[in-house]
Amino acid sequence: MELKTIAVVGPTASGKTHRAVSLAKQLSGEIISADSRQVYSGMTIGTGKDLEEYENIPYHLIDIAPAGTKFNLYRYLDLFHKAYKDIHDRNKRIVICGGTGLYIESALNGIILPEVPENKELRNAYKEKTLEELTQILRTYKKLHNTTDIDSTQRAIRAIEIAHFYNENPDAERLADKTSAKPIDAVVIGIDIPREERRNRITLRLKKRLEDGMVDEIKNLLDSGISPDDLMYYGLEYKFITQHVIGQLSYEEMFHQLEIAIHQFSKRQMTWFRGMEKRGTKINWLPYNLSDSEFLARTLELLDNPHQETV
Repeated sequence: MELKTIAVVGPTASGKTHRAVSLAKQLSGEIISADSRQVYSGMTIGTGKDLEEYENIPYHLIDIAPAGTKFNLYRYLDLFHKAYKDIHDRNKRIVICGGTGLYIESALNGIILPEVPENKELRNAYKEKTLEELTQILRTYKKLHNTTDIDSTQRAIRAIEIAHFYNENPDAERLADKTSAKPIDAVVIGIDIPREERRNRITLRLKKRLEDGMVDEIKNLLDSGISPDDLMYYGLEYKFITQHVIGQLSYEEMFHQLEIAIHQFSKRQMTWFRGMEKRGTKINWLPYNLSDSEFLARTLELLDNPHQETV
């Protein structure tokens, strides 16, 4: 009997990793990460890998690219499909876990992408534009594009570069079109956490990560030869703490601006998940404060009857 895939999604600080690991332990599963920054080795505290949570649970697509390099959706989907087939062929339960909506939605839709080359002319044309201007340009493209993780000009330009490539290459666009893909049969579970609780958790987690050595982690990455611009490309913690380390922001300015940026990021994540629902993905939202046993029981009910309504 084929084991139905589970996907655990939700905004940052909602407790996704704990839930996914708990399910994998109970259901003899393995986890495929769907996080655009956890792919990088050496970026552990800032990306919230929480590797100690996994214990003996196998995980995939974490620490698979060197820090300082540029990972993208094409590479993610290529490696995702390979990991998915490997776990499936060993008859293990697949638990997808993450908050990068574009990665999750594209993977669940079974999309396979062509590789998008660098467009130097486009990059030169947009290099002086602000992040706000670039985000508005990206929104003019009709196809599905990632705006959740775009909090640096480099990432925004890359997103526009991809969108432009598809406009210029209709055959490649058809390949990436979900109507020609083979969707994964999965039960998608969302972690439903109230906005104020989410905000409190974000602030507490940020303080803890700073206490745990997040500034030193970023200093070590800079000392290893990674340029400040390349680190800031990753956004959020790596953007603001790098600015602090190189003297552009005081500690207090860094904390305040980073806290606001994470709240905004969390809001964009929820916007993406609501968009996924409008585009046809059923997300079963379960309360964040269920016990592990209650969460497992509700998940098992959904696996048996994926069309039931969650309360």
